[in-house]
Amino acid sequence: MKKQADIFINRELSWIEFNKRVLLTGMEKEYKILDKVKFSSIFSNNLDEFFMVRVASLKAQVEAGITKKSIDGLTPKEQLEKINREVKNLTSLQENYVNNELNNELKREGIHLTKYKDLNQNQKNWCNNFFTSSIFPLLTPLVVDPAHPFPFISNLSLNLAALIKDEDDSKNQFVRIKIPTKNINRFIQIPNEIIASDDKNSHFFICVEDLIGNNINALFNGMECINYSFFRVTRDADLELKELEADDLLIAVEQSLQKRRLGGDVVRLEVESDIPKNILKLLIESISIQEEYIYFCKSLLGLDDLNQLTKINRDDLKENLLIGKTHPQLKILDSPSNKNFNCIFKILRKKNILLHHPYDLFKTSVEEFINRAADDPLVMAIKITLYRVSKDSPIITALMRAAENGKEVMTLVELKARFDEDNNIQWAKQLEQAGIHVVYGIIGFKTHTKIALIVRKEKGRLRNYFHIGTGNYNSNTSKFYTDLGLLSTDPDIASDLLELFNYLSGFSKQKRYQKLLVSPTSMREKFIILLKREIKNAEEGKKAAIIAKMNSLVDPEIIKLLYLASDAGVKISLIVRGICCLYPQRKNLSENIKVISIIGHFLEHSRIFWFCNDDDHEVFIGSADWMRRNLDRRIEAITPIEDCELKSQLYALLQTYIQDDYFSWIMQEDGSYAKYGLDSADNRSQIDLIEK
Repeated sequence: MKKQADIFINRELSWIEFNKRVLLTGMEKEYKILDKVKFSSIFSNNLDEFFMVRVASLKAQVEAGITKKSIDGLTPKEQLEKINREVKNLTSLQENYVNNELNNELKREGIHLTKYKDLNQNQKNWCNNFFTSSIFPLLTPLVVDPAHPFPFISNLSLNLAALIKDEDDSKNQFVRIKIPTKNINRFIQIPNEIIASDDKNSHFFICVEDLIGNNINALFNGMECINYSFFRVTRDADLELKELEADDLLIAVEQSLQKRRLGGDVVRLEVESDIPKNILKLLIESISIQEEYIYFCKSLLGLDDLNQLTKINRDDLKENLLIGKTHPQLKILDSPSNKNFNCIFKILRKKNILLHHPYDLFKTSVEEFINRAADDPLVMAIKITLYRVSKDSPIITALMRAAENGKEVMTLVELKARFDEDNNIQWAKQLEQAGIHVVYGIIGFKTHTKIALIVRKEKGRLRNYFHIGTGNYNSNTSKFYTDLGLLSTDPDIASDLLELFNYLSGFSKQKRYQKLLVSPTSMREKFIILLKREIKNAEEGKKAAIIAKMNSLVDPEIIKLLYLASDAGVKISLIVRGICCLYPQRKNLSENIKVISIIGHFLEHSRIFWFCNDDDHEVFIGSADWMRRNLDRRIEAITPIEDCELKSQLYALLQTYIQDDYFSWIMQEDGSYAKYGLDSADNRSQIDLIEK
């Protein structure tokens, strides 16, 4: 009998492997320099969230004495040991790259990250004046002594720790200063005339903390700074919410957010590699953190701030990602003279439409669908789920306008969408004030499904139109995430959606649906049936194959069935961007399973599930990955694609990804990933899709 570790990859270590792919992608020479900066920033931002949620959870388990093992047989303590070792290796790789190759390439392109000590006196004078006028008033030194306890260090804040010598006191005083990176740019641009550069494409920056450190004595008149260093803490930011005890979910989430802002336990301390020992000792004692959670950094702390450099106005140094066209079937809507509300509904009565963002513009498809419905006098009702919404959302505006126009509007706003809770609370309040019926879903479950339903009165009867997608109703992320959506008026699926919306608002206990796969009620069961059918077909000599594209593959039951399918001879191709807990191409286990990960300019977010079924293909798209949380602990919806033309489109799309030899990473039998040789690449999925 095989050990758990021989058939399952640890979830956290698989995620680290994914983030490694993000980092290494940004180090490839083919990418433009500001895109390389972006990837390095994303790598660091991903790590921050990983520590705030996943590491924090494991650390809490260790402290509570929990020894329950992961699917690969590791205790929480063993997982943390491996995580820290792997992450420290990766952050060291990133630091060496940023300090050397990235910095040198930036210089070659005219972008200079200068240090205070390398400036001439005239340049230092400008920086000192900037410090006095724009930074000094924002700083608040906090001394630590018997009368002043160690101050609270907020999550992900950049801080300066200093030892100050007072001539009237033999003891040195410990002082902490929070660097105001939210009120001022991390990278301060020095005017070209101060640098004496005539090159308009040149940009010179100094880090705000470097400027503060070199002006630190201005904060302590009559005293002297002996030494100083910078540090950064990461805290547990997972939302602890007791829904069953809450009388008002919105108030409960607001209160939990206040606790998060105050901060949970510290799960990581980042310090400069040359931090003075006496300052480090004081930090360790004051923050109460174990040595294994201390990260000694040889580069800037908080490298996610590198993203600020991508805002530099140099289009030649970054790929233009603002692409997309109006879907061919919807081009008639582009005409300025076409104000006929009925037009989009007339199109959908004749033809189902499959959308693929960002290649198909979100603005002229999904947004247009909601906008036309809001203004159409024949539309009676609009129902929609909102998980993550952009801060300036055209869809929210359209929903409010629909309510003003007398339509029945129902929105489900998921208040527990991680790190979007505050934004969603504000939207929920505004929607309610606009007269919209707002619900928050089913207690104990996150509502992650992406569905919208339009009820329209036509010739004395009601007809339903709908959109089911793989991604959020978010105008911003729709430009950078690849997602699929179905626009249709299929009566059976529309009927299922009506039942689902009633379930979400608390007026239905529907567990069976005609066509939709809905979790947590029917989705897992249906996927098991589909997988077992492929196994049976293979055993009977019929055609059997599976192609699945998703963000993550974690669920043990699904993985075991995929192994059984492989053993039965089913050819399986998996396109998994992030976590994959399955070992591919292992002898006597998964020889017929191939796994690739696509990491490119756009974040691959769509989910597609294709089953051969002896050439009677069944294809599905929707919001769920093959993870326990999606199948058992979230409200999700996956729709079948029954239109033969759309099925063919999806199969062709899957083949585009499978044949990619530029953006794809091939998973090896040991769980590591290898990249194709970029120089010889012929198939570049994301670029090919742009050029279609």
